[in-house]
Amino acid sequence: MVSHYLEAIYYMWSEGEPLRSARLADWLGVSRPTVTVALRRMGGYGMVRMNGRKEIELTPSGRRAAEAIVRRHRIMERWLTDGLGLDWVTADEEAARLEHAVSEVVERRLYEVLGKPSTCPHGNPIPGHSKALPNEHRLASMKPHAKATVSRVSEVAEREAPMLLTYLHERGLTPGREISVVEVDGVARTIRIRAGNRSVTLSHDTAAKLWVVPV
Repeated sequence: MVSHYLEAIYYMWSEGEPLRSARLADWLGVSRPTVTVALRRMGGYGMVRMNGRKEIELTPSGRRAAEAIVRRHRIMERWLTDGLGLDWVTADEEAARLEHAVSEVVERRLYEVLGKPSTCPHGNPIPGHSKALPNEHRLASMKPHAKATVSRVSEVAEREAPMLLTYLHERGLTPGREISVVEVDGVARTIRIRAGNRSVTLSHDTAAKLWVVPV
């Protein structure tokens, strides 16, 4: 479905990840020729284009369409977690199923009933209602003794490693949590942090999937 492509491209674009056909094929679990055909069709619709580095980009109309899909998904996640009490992983999976069946009328009403949230449960901004914080950094880039507040969990991580959501949630690494960097091991590529009374050691790859705001 075109919507799946738009959503995937938007997630990676919003986190500054260069996007080529091979990466998109891996994300969607399809072959590269399938992606090539889909992108050619979407290009004909005026939704995507290739830049000079052979990277996939959303056109203005493609971005608007992608934002509408992502906005609906994140509002649904909020309803499923805040309203129905589902856990992060289940809410994300169910929102992916429901987002295509919800009308704009229901979307707007849910948004109002939920108190007009600015982010999804994992801290990612809801398009049209908020934007990423300008001073965010990936946790993996922080230095020893630095202090920060967790702002969001990478949307890319949500989709590619859903159990990571459970792992982070169980360790209290959720939006709003204050953390301090205890040690950065460049050889082992790990970072040890303190979150409340808990000491947590994360791989560099996992730490790169957490966005924080220095304090």
